[in-house]
Amino acid sequence: MKNVIAASLALLLLQASSTFAAPPTVSPLAGRWTLDVATLPMPAEARPQSVTLEFAEVPGGKWSSRVAIVEHSGNRLDAASTMLLDGTPAPATGTYPVDRVAAKMPAPGVLVVQFIYQNIPRSTRVYTVSADGKVLTETEAYFRDGQPVLRTAHFDRARQ
Repeated sequence: MKNVIAASLALLLLQASSTFAAPPTVSPLAGRWTLDVATLPMPAEARPQSVTLEFAEVPGGKWSSRVAIVEHSGNRLDAASTMLLDGTPAPATGTYPVDRVAAKMPAPGVLVVQFIYQNIPRSTRVYTVSADGKVLTETEAYFRDGQPVLRTAHFDRARQ
């Protein structure tokens, strides 16, 4: 009887230790996303030609983001940043008007990012991934003419 109890206990401990040693889950946000420009709530002549987002986990508990925008006129804008996901401000580079970002990931499929340019908050964006992992929704909050504005955009997962 003692051997059965000891074996059961050992099996239970082995199963528990493998559960705790499981590798961390990769966020469903990771990958490349393309904007469905037709869903933007603005006139067609004001919409960009394309917008691509790329998110990736980086060693050291960091998160990398890149954006490439082709405006309606054909002008190209880009931005890149690598940040901790604890809300610490990090530098952003590129031609898009943002020079610092701060981010948190409250859940694997949710990313909240604050954009700053020349010490002025520009917008806060919340990125969420659909249950099937195919659609990224960006909800942007900002101010225009002293009034709060919320804008929603939908991105499709790009084929690798």
